[in-house]
Amino acid sequence: MLFAVAAVRSNIRHNGELHIYSQFDVLSVFLSAGIALGVLVRDYTSLSQLEKQYFGFPGEILMRMLKLVILPLIVSSMITGVAALDSEVSGRIGLRAVVYYLSTTIIAVILGIVLVTTIKPGVSQSADNIERAGSTPNVSTVDTLLDLVRNMFPENLVQACFQQYKTQRKEIEPSKTNISTSNMTTFPPFTTIISTVAQNLTKDYKIVGSYSDGINVLGLIVFCVTFGLVIGKMGERGRILLEFFDALNEATMRLVQIIMCYMPVGILFLIAAKIMEVDDWEIFRKMGLYMVTVLSGLAIHSVIFLPLIYFVFVRKNPFTFTLGMAQALLTALMISSSSATLPVTFRCAEENNRIDKRITRFVLPVGATINMDGTALYEAVASIFIAQLNNYDLDAGQIVTISITATVASIGAAGVPNAGLVTMVIVLTAVGLPASDVTLIVAVDWLLDRFRTMINVLGDAYGAGIVQKLSKRELERMDLISDVDAANPFALETTLDDDECEKKSYVNGGFTIDKSDAISFTETSQF
Repeated sequence: MLFAVAAVRSNIRHNGELHIYSQFDVLSVFLSAGIALGVLVRDYTSLSQLEKQYFGFPGEILMRMLKLVILPLIVSSMITGVAALDSEVSGRIGLRAVVYYLSTTIIAVILGIVLVTTIKPGVSQSADNIERAGSTPNVSTVDTLLDLVRNMFPENLVQACFQQYKTQRKEIEPSKTNISTSNMTTFPPFTTIISTVAQNLTKDYKIVGSYSDGINVLGLIVFCVTFGLVIGKMGERGRILLEFFDALNEATMRLVQIIMCYMPVGILFLIAAKIMEVDDWEIFRKMGLYMVTVLSGLAIHSVIFLPLIYFVFVRKNPFTFTLGMAQALLTALMISSSSATLPVTFRCAEENNRIDKRITRFVLPVGATINMDGTALYEAVASIFIAQLNNYDLDAGQIVTISITATVASIGAAGVPNAGLVTMVIVLTAVGLPASDVTLIVAVDWLLDRFRTMINVLGDAYGAGIVQKLSKRELERMDLISDVDAANPFALETTLDDDECEKKSYVNGGFTIDKSDAISFTETSQF
């Protein structure tokens, strides 16, 4: 392994920067080493559960480091990205992004339904032959969708940084009717008996709210978009706030560069520890056809449909674009979280694929939250697979219901590991399938979750490239007005004469910014 890493590092360029793909090669080497190490330790040692957790400690540190920078990165990137655009341009960019997200999600759902109804992975086996794992999440379709709207408007912004709001139904105890026992031969009135029976047959519930751990990303995005628009309209008075968040964004990205140095080691132990935790590999044989169906759908969506959409709009090689996102895709595969991958996604999109920072700062955080192509495809396949296991024939109306529900549920899925299982219950309930059968797919979900997260990140990146191409005229018009670099509205102007000490300012979205106060410089996009 050391010789392989040394060979990869030989690709370092003379100016001291890594080649565009060398870091991906390093991660690939450590990924392979992690798989091999996990298999060796699992087969030739007998570690206790506690020792396995100690073994995976370096991987846990990597996850904590990536989650650490999610909050400052989302807040700073969204505010500066929206503030750099006027309200009309930001509205158009947002509309294009949402249309792209919905279109690709619908395509993924239809693809998944076509594959699972063609391959029929659940027809040849029964639910009784598959071992169940985990527990069924207790969720309600209506309450989950309402919670999604509630979280868009958090009542406490600080609390939204580490907690999400969640409601549950609590049964209301019926009021007991006092019956006199003085005379045992006296029966209660007939109406009282009927009322008691009715209360036993129908139950009433009330909504009880509580908070669960996890960043309320959707609420923060809504706040940051609104806050960025307000700063853009404040003129000179909003300039200091904009410079603060721009500096915060730059500092956060430098922290990401430090984390990247530790990532190969963290991935090595993260994968090895996960391999060691798997005790029953027989489940992969039983669920093999189901896994092939899901992975085939993800492969077709990522190799054919997404590149085709990108090529139609951008007219550039989509596979070169994919190679530029290789490090982010591999990171998503390893850590199974699109939100935690966001720092790496920013870096790959801006540095490797030269996407305008005004686009990435606005589109990528939103995409990591609501664009879940892989999750939508997975939920469509899993729900019909469970129906096939139970010999439950779905009519055309129920298949359409699965399509709509899987699309909506994937948008509501948080960008955290295993969130698809929670939304999976919503899809099963919508077509009358037993929600408890979600435990049939839990045993292999940890592996499929990694691949669908990788497709989610790839879809976000393609979306940023397409939105930039469609927004080219608006961005060029802003560049002519502001006379700034198209890839970075806060870039340092390098053409000033040495004897010019005065600072040149530009107007952008209602405020002025001194270019000489900028921190970083990124090359102009070549679209």
